[in-house]
Amino acid sequence: MPDQPHVRLVGVTKRLGTHLAVDGISLDVAEGTFMTLLGPSGCGKTTTLRMIAGFYSPDRGEIRIRDRVINDIPPHRRNTAMVFQEYALFPHMTVAENVGYGLRMRRVPRPEARRRVALVIELVGLSGQERKFPHQLSGGQQQRVALARALIVEPEVLLLDEPLSNLDAKLRVRVRTEIRQLQQRLGKTTLYVTHDQEEALAISDQIAVMHNGRILQVGTPAEIYFHPANRFVADFVGQGVFLPAKVLNARQVEIELGTLEGNIPNACTIGCDACGKGCRADILLRPDDVVHDDAAPTQAEVVHKAFRGAEILYTLRLASGRKVLALVPSHHNHALGERIGIRLDVDHVVAFQPEP
Repeated sequence: MPDQPHVRLVGVTKRLGTHLAVDGISLDVAEGTFMTLLGPSGCGKTTTLRMIAGFYSPDRGEIRIRDRVINDIPPHRRNTAMVFQEYALFPHMTVAENVGYGLRMRRVPRPEARRRVALVIELVGLSGQERKFPHQLSGGQQQRVALARALIVEPEVLLLDEPLSNLDAKLRVRVRTEIRQLQQRLGKTTLYVTHDQEEALAISDQIAVMHNGRILQVGTPAEIYFHPANRFVADFVGQGVFLPAKVLNARQVEIELGTLEGNIPNACTIGCDACGKGCRADILLRPDDVVHDDAAPTQAEVVHKAFRGAEILYTLRLASGRKVLALVPSHHNHALGERIGIRLDVDHVVAFQPEP
């Protein structure tokens, strides 16, 4: 018999006023998994997290931790802990006092509390900061205090609601790596909410992509990126453009697509599997599918460029008028209006039925 999921949502629905925030979602999270709820603002991801934490009650469906239904159990008895977007630190308390607050509420004896506070503060890399107040800390340090305060109560499940949104870009990358490494060391089942698809791809074991209160796809970062279940997931996760194409022939699950710029053989499809010869399709072309090659016969005009340090993201206009994206090493610095040679380097493409 397969192991039961550590966290399970079954047909969970929640209305906030007249708004259907979460629409009958089901999700299994294995023990020790770092699961990210990813989606745009208003998709229902934070509402879902708050229902798991106990701050909202579902209108329908079940939330389970192991084999225990927790719908009607108050937050402080669920053995979960949540890190909020704003951290919610007590400004009049020191780092040590903030971290130990949960133990004080649980009436843990002072010697034991002091021992556990010291261990957790060391775990999150804040040794030496115990006597400081939140206003004396950097944003990254405040985030670690909030994380330590959640970890010290030894929750079964750790919940993080966009905990890096207040940090600058470089610090976000560093702190998200620290959170991931800490989660792996502890083996803690974690649900993490973000709208940042790069962040989700970088740190997750599994990603649940949400839109309009529903879960559209659950999979590993590679599955979500390379095999999106539908057009929304393809467009939301990663960058790319859709180009019109025509199916030339079909061989089982492989088809050949004739684009406006030439043929792409051995193209796997999703959403067009039933199409036959002559069917129209939209193919998703990622920036890494388009290769700069001065010797290539296909020429494209540079219409926009975004410098990214080691690479430049070019927007290129084809002879057909269609645009594609290409990532090119920065030492190939092309001017706006310049025409450059490109070729497609595509092992497979993902195709969808054209939008009406």
